[in-house]
Amino acid sequence: MTTEGTAQKGSARVMVQKFGTFLSGMIMPNIPALIAWGIFTMFFIDAGFTPNADLSTIVGPFIHYLLPILIAYTGGHMVYGVRGAVVAAIATFGAIAGSDVLIAHANATSLEAWLAAGNDAAKFKALGQVHMFIGAMIMAPLAAYSMKWLDGLWETRIRPGLEMLVNMFSAGIWGFVMALVGFYPLAWLVNGIMTVLSNGVNWLVANNLLPLTSIIIEPAKVFFLNNAINHGVLTPLGLAQAASAESGNRSILFLLEANPGPGVGLLLAFTFFGVGAARASAPGAAFIQFIGGIHEVYFPYALMKPTLILALIAGGMTGVTTNMLLGGALRAPAAPGSILAVAAQIAPGAYFAVFLSVVLSATVTFLIAAVILRASRARDLAAEAAGSDRFEAAISQTEANKGKGSDALAGLRGASATATLAGPIKNIVFACDAGMGSSAMGASVLRKKIQAAGFPEVKVVNKAIASLTDTFDVVVVHQDLADRAAQKTPSAVQVSVDNFMASPRYDDVVEMVKQANAGAAEPAPEPVVAAPARAVVDEPPAPAPATAPVAAEPVAAAASASDGVLKLSSIVLSGTATDQVSAIDEAGKLLVAAGAVDSGYVDSMHDREKSVSTYMGNFLAIPHGTNEAKGLIKESAISVVRYPDGIDWNGNPVKFVIGIAGANDEHLELLSKIAEVFLDADAVAALEKADTAQQVADTFGRVNN
Repeated sequence: MTTEGTAQKGSARVMVQKFGTFLSGMIMPNIPALIAWGIFTMFFIDAGFTPNADLSTIVGPFIHYLLPILIAYTGGHMVYGVRGAVVAAIATFGAIAGSDVLIAHANATSLEAWLAAGNDAAKFKALGQVHMFIGAMIMAPLAAYSMKWLDGLWETRIRPGLEMLVNMFSAGIWGFVMALVGFYPLAWLVNGIMTVLSNGVNWLVANNLLPLTSIIIEPAKVFFLNNAINHGVLTPLGLAQAASAESGNRSILFLLEANPGPGVGLLLAFTFFGVGAARASAPGAAFIQFIGGIHEVYFPYALMKPTLILALIAGGMTGVTTNMLLGGALRAPAAPGSILAVAAQIAPGAYFAVFLSVVLSATVTFLIAAVILRASRARDLAAEAAGSDRFEAAISQTEANKGKGSDALAGLRGASATATLAGPIKNIVFACDAGMGSSAMGASVLRKKIQAAGFPEVKVVNKAIASLTDTFDVVVVHQDLADRAAQKTPSAVQVSVDNFMASPRYDDVVEMVKQANAGAAEPAPEPVVAAPARAVVDEPPAPAPATAPVAAEPVAAAASASDGVLKLSSIVLSGTATDQVSAIDEAGKLLVAAGAVDSGYVDSMHDREKSVSTYMGNFLAIPHGTNEAKGLIKESAISVVRYPDGIDWNGNPVKFVIGIAGANDEHLELLSKIAEVFLDADAVAALEKADTAQQVADTFGRVNN
């Protein structure tokens, strides 16, 4: 019974997180547009610094039409690329027009009743426009998902030569249909929602109860539930207030969640009264949170001691109360939640109130957190002496709450992980599910960095997680596979990354090696020209004979690759896929066509993507099968598909998809070359401009020469 209840609770939380993340994905890319709108209001409206009647005419259409349509376009693009974005924008315009018609009818009816009662028409107070931010966030996924579903119905039934005709007309017709849906039912629904929410906020303000929102917002932030509240409710309501002259073109709602005071107050308390890795990392985290605006870095500190959430609530309530009493407010959303972003959006005449609210909220949080930390200091020191790492566990819990890791949280883990090193680092392993693609490329990248730092004696290999043994000093693993790797290598330092190509954690590992091997490593000999380093599975390759040639000619290397692992027929310069799923199919079918794998291997590539993303960074994804699917591989092969316009890969832009089937080690040297290509901006540019498959193969062949 308890297990079932816990599962349901966790599932509900994850659903809210995903919902909030999707809303955030629509809003955050358009924050620059919100900032631009804020600048227009700051200078050119009647209450601005430099009023200008002509330029102020931009303000109204900007917020009423442009911003909702941008949000809808972004949301549609997240679901179904440009096609979904266009349909979503059309549909949202219908919702905007429908809302305006409803407001006009309501005002006409109210004015008629007002005049019939013998009142002065000049004193009539008309309803203002409802800006369709919530409408855009509803309509965008609805329009894009439905367009995607409809395309799937007739995708294989279109006669050759009619594809463009069908695609254009189907999107136009469905955009028309969804605009009607937006005009009638959705506009009515959103107007009603905005009325209810606005009345609720006005009631809280009128009764001086707005500070109580911190009881919900501060815990929600720690558990990554705040995006649904912030972007789904506070931002649309705040923008409606900021667009209204009656509200002074400002809103206190923008400060309910963005105030950096409580977070920096908590981190300062850990700086002075914390213990161990939490105390050591707190000053750096405070800078990242307060200046950089990345609030999530303080969440693990709160999760270490859940009672500290009370300090955050008290600090948040203090900030809201200060702004209510002194008139603190912003002109537009402050994102990220940096003190610099907050300062840039402060409404005229509200600077003292806003800065004071930040200082007081930080002070209150600091004082309460200090009392809590001091009261438990003896227990914390005893737990640290016993080897308990609650800070590491709190970081993992924060990543679990978020649903994914981040460089900021990984940096905190790096601070605690470094402290557990004992002796020099001799062996580093990259681990992934199958050990044939992601880890091979990551190992190649890190190996070069470590060798360049002067530590050629440090071995960097790659393995499948199932093949790991507890014999390595450091394990580098994708964040989604970290728990599995930790079970296999409990005594190793674990470093989690969110992509294998360009993770900043590589520099952390190099720094770890420098610190751990200081004085232990012998001076490295002068480098000589050598054959390209090769990614390793299970054991490093045996050294080449002294008489072996050290380098091959570029074109020869490319030709060899093309004759073996990478065939020219497996290189496509302009892929037809429009999303991640179809891109995996396209890369996989090339492997099947090359005779390298059975058709079932393509399904295993999708299974691999479900367990952990094969996005590598730098516009590159390398889909490949699971460890269990190696029996479906006949021979090693690689396929390369270029997407000049890019496709969405779990929220990341990808222009090159490289399908991989590795029967043994034959593909690993080319993977090493591919890794180096995508770390070289000039080489990537050459790939983007390549006109022939041979030019692509030549680019990979030139890398190590």
